Amino acid sequence: MSEADERTSDRIIDGRYRILREIAQGGMATVYEALDLRLSRHVAVKIMHTMLAQGPHRAQFEERFRREARSAAAIANPHIVQVYDTGVDQGLDYLVMEYVHGISLRRDMARQGVYPLKETLRIVGEILDGLASAHRAGVIHRDIKPENILINDRGHVEITDFGLARAAAQATLSSTGMLMGTAAYLAPETIENNEASPQSDLYAVGIIAYEMLTGTVPFASDNPVTIVFKHVHEDVPSLARACPGIDPSVAALVSSLTDRSPENRPDDAGRALESLRKVVRGLDRQAMDYVLPAGAAAGVTAAAGGQPEPANPETPEPPTQGATAPIDDAEDAATQTIAATSDPENSDTVLNVPAPPETDADAATRRYRLNDVDTPSRAETTTILQPQDPTASPADANVVPASAQTLQQGTETAKPKHRHRGLIIALVILLVLALGGGGGGAWWYYLGPGSYVALPKPDDISCSENQECKVIGADYAKYASTLKVAGIDVYTDYDFSDQVPKGAIMAAEPDTVGARISKRGGSLNLTVSKGIRRATVPKDILMPDTANGKDPLRALKAAGFDKIDHDSSKDQYSMDVPEGAAISVEPAPGTKTRHDTKVSLVLSKGRMPVAMPDIIGKARDDAKAALEALRLKVNYSEDWSDSVPRNQVISASHQAQEQLHWGDAVNVVISKGPQFISMPDVKGKSQDEATQILQGYGLKVNISAPLGNLTHTVRIQDPNPGTQVKVVNDDGSPAVVTLTVV
Repeated sequence: MSEADERTSDRIIDGRYRILREIAQGGMATVYEALDLRLSRHVAVKIMHTMLAQGPHRAQFEERFRREARSAAAIANPHIVQVYDTGVDQGLDYLVMEYVHGISLRRDMARQGVYPLKETLRIVGEILDGLASAHRAGVIHRDIKPENILINDRGHVEITDFGLARAAAQATLSSTGMLMGTAAYLAPETIENNEASPQSDLYAVGIIAYEMLTGTVPFASDNPVTIVFKHVHEDVPSLARACPGIDPSVAALVSSLTDRSPENRPDDAGRALESLRKVVRGLDRQAMDYVLPAGAAAGVTAAAGGQPEPANPETPEPPTQGATAPIDDAEDAATQTIAATSDPENSDTVLNVPAPPETDADAATRRYRLNDVDTPSRAETTTILQPQDPTASPADANVVPASAQTLQQGTETAKPKHRHRGLIIALVILLVLALGGGGGGAWWYYLGPGSYVALPKPDDISCSENQECKVIGADYAKYASTLKVAGIDVYTDYDFSDQVPKGAIMAAEPDTVGARISKRGGSLNLTVSKGIRRATVPKDILMPDTANGKDPLRALKAAGFDKIDHDSSKDQYSMDVPEGAAISVEPAPGTKTRHDTKVSLVLSKGRMPVAMPDIIGKARDDAKAALEALRLKVNYSEDWSDSVPRNQVISASHQAQEQLHWGDAVNVVISKGPQFISMPDVKGKSQDEATQILQGYGLKVNISAPLGNLTHTVRIQDPNPGTQVKVVNDDGSPAVVTLTVV
């Protein structure tokens, strides 16, 4: 029993949640099924492990709990697992969540292998719908992966584990100094620049869609470092190559979600959902029923550059470190454990949800299964007859060559073999007749017209008679069906083009109508235009304290703009914008437009240099006007002056013509004029006391004693008491006060 279990078994948490049973354990917390006594409903209660609550990183893990609660609670969407409550009980943080009946998408992938296109688009659409609400609320999930996608017992998606979520303005992945998330689903910018955005969530969704349709992730390896390297340095292979015959619009959608550059992905999940709905509206029933042929999965793994992952393993996914609850593979399994990694910052995602028995009827209504597809896959019906010796005589042709055989890709179907027996016999007869014609028949089949397919002409291309006709410029979506009917294997790449419209073929090998493509190993390689590359003006380019704001020219180049109009002669001085930062940009920040759009940029030259004016002796108002015109910050003080008239400048902290800059501080002293005092009354005081008082005012004292100085008492003073006396004479000498004593 876990530490948390020991603290909570047979207990009522916070006086409200009665623990019923343990569901699952993770590296950070244990999850229990509980009964909310107040509302009489079943809930899932996640309780932090005691060792973490008492450890040195307690604050970090507590913040993780609270962040998960805040992030999920801020989102109202049926495809988001709801958080009801959070708190602390006996020193342990807990989180109360919606109790979900169902299984994880990872578990469903293990059972199903590959998904029909219709079911894939439905599930991906619900994931995007949930994320759209999160992105509108300013929350980035940052850990989208099949383990965090739940499929409830009604077959609908619910996204869980917002423990790594961040507000969009704070979304980096370095909380513990290491990248967090699952390597197979990390976006390149997350790995390379430690940045997360709504587009990072979309990259993970695109990888999930790829995995559902092909049975494997695009980059697979036993070494996570290898996977990370591939995400940064390699493009995700096109679905058009991994899933032969899939509608090109679907391949284009997944490519847009998994583009290595986040600028080329939709802005957020809401935009991505709009694109998905547009694709769905353009698909007919036959296209929606597409499912990867069983025998094609091996080729998908080879294209991914990794080891194949079993499409339908016999054993369930093992619990990761810290998850001890077993996973039962039987249809009537009681629970399904979903666990995160053992990274202390990424290990609390444990959610145990019941997996009720699923009847055949439930399976049929909840999702399409591979065996539910009425039309047999191409792998189930492909028959190839290969005569062993093309030079055999007509007599030998009476016997079917030993190498003429039916090649069945993937597993044997359960349908009786006699269904194809008539077709096989007919093909054998045709082969015998061809060989019966002698060497000419063999030549026709192996070297002549029977050995190749002529590249057909696209319907939307006009060609002059007797002139070479190219397929360049044809609409790929329309041409793809023609190529499919012709039986030509097509490998498709996508690239940007300023000249070729989006969706049109910009390069082909071979590229000429009528070119011969061998029926044995030949293929057509196409490059389809993604249209004009678009770039987005960084939203923070006018914020001088950000990396983009400090170097706007580099930021625009990094964003992909090719025409940056910056005339240094038009740069401006600024009080507020530091030198080198942007004062204005056109188009406005956040604008997404063509990469070759002219972007006009005005940079700051910093604060303008100015010369200190000569203000000594000038009137206060004149000095103030001169200093403020130069945008200098002036601090005024006043002092007495016997030489400078009142309200004129006595002195300044900087000399005239000294170089300053806008915003520099200047201290100015203004004259209060000559200092006067009201003569104090010192009559009747002793000679010494009166002298001390007057000298304290800065006056000079003269003693007069015409009758002798017996008592040393002041009888007369000149000037008289109350007279306004100038302390300092015009010649700078102190004023004289005469005291007559007796």
